[in-house]
Amino acid sequence: MNKKPSRNIQVFIRQLNRPIFTTRELCVFSGKSASAVTQALNNLKKQGLVLKAYRGIWIEAGNNRVSPFGLVQYLLPGHKAYVSFMSALHLYGIIEQIPQIITVASTSHTREIRTKLGVFSVHQIAPAYFCGFDWYKGEGEFLIAEPEKALIDCLYLSSRKKRQFAYFPELHLPAAFSFRKAEKWIKNIPDPKIRANVRKKLKAISNDSRPG
Repeated sequence: MNKKPSRNIQVFIRQLNRPIFTTRELCVFSGKSASAVTQALNNLKKQGLVLKAYRGIWIEAGNNRVSPFGLVQYLLPGHKAYVSFMSALHLYGIIEQIPQIITVASTSHTREIRTKLGVFSVHQIAPAYFCGFDWYKGEGEFLIAEPEKALIDCLYLSSRKKRQFAYFPELHLPAAFSFRKAEKWIKNIPDPKIRANVRKKLKAISNDSRPG
C-alpha cells in the first residue's frame, strides 16, 4: 500500500541528481505534503534505499558521491555556511593532521551538530567578516574559505579565546599562499582589538615561514 508513494518520491529524488537532499525541497519539487514525503522517505529507509543524515536531511544509501562536507550547505537553514579553520587548512594540505570534527564558519550561533556522516563544529563570525570563500574546486558541493581566509579565521577565533585554536600544528604554506591577501581579510574584522591581535599573530607566522 505504501510502495507506490515511495516509488513516486524516488522519481523526484533521481531528478534532483544529487546524493543529498532535504524533506523540504522534495515537498516543493513534488507538490506533496511534508507528512506524505516523510512517510515515503521512511519507507525507503526501511528498504535500505536512503539514510537519514540529520533532521530533514537525507542521503542515497550506497552512493559513492556522498561526502560529509556535502552536508554543510543544508545544516543551517536560513544561514550560509562555509568550511574553514582546521578542516579547510587540512583540505589545502597546509596541516597534515586530519581534524576529527568538521569546522564550519557561519553567521548562525555557535553550536555542535552531530550527524550520521560526522560531527560539525559551527563557529559564529561577524556578518561583516563573512567573506573570502568559494565552491570547493568549483564543483558546487560545498563552500570553503580560501587558504588565506581559513588561516585568518583560525587566528580570529583564537583571539576570541577559543582554546582549540590557540595552538597550530606545523604549517606547510604553499608557494601560492599570499600574506598580502591574508592581511586584506584582517581588515574585514570589525573589532579593533581582535583585528590588532590577529595582525600580530599573522606577522609571527610570516616571520617563522621566511627561509633562513
